[in-house]
Amino acid sequence: MAILRDRPYVQFNFLVDLNEGNADKPEGGFQELSGIGMEVTVSEYRNGNSKENSVMKITGMNKSTDVTLKRGVIGSLNLYKWLDQIRNGDQNAFRTVTIKLQSEDHSSEVQTWKLLRARIIKYTGGPFNAKGTDVAIEELVLAYERLEME
Repeated sequence: MAILRDRPYVQFNFLVDLNEGNADKPEGGFQELSGIGMEVTVSEYRNGNSKENSVMKITGMNKSTDVTLKRGVIGSLNLYKWLDQIRNGDQNAFRTVTIKLQSEDHSSEVQTWKLLRARIIKYTGGPFNAKGTDVAIEELVLAYERLEME
């Protein structure tokens, strides 16, 4: 699905589907998303009788980074309901979260990231300030087990 071109895509046109099928509705509208990534660890090993005085790099486990999403408070309880399932131990609460980067004119999805077996590990609302004029923001942090890209 990734669409190759010479000029990089801009970052401000993206869709987030929390496995609810509503990426283009207000519940899927996020202001900011950061931290998508993964890391493959390596172990160093060397035999005592090795002819080279250097270590071998052996591929180890892979791990995914936590993703932070921020959106304006819209009066929806969908994030709370999902978090409530997780904290109550519901094994069916893990989801596949899909992030799609769109072209500038929104005519096509140019790259997709899938966060497999994702769950909310942190939710923050606010801050609230009676003298402020900023938008009320809610933030969630997702942990996931595997990253796939298309």
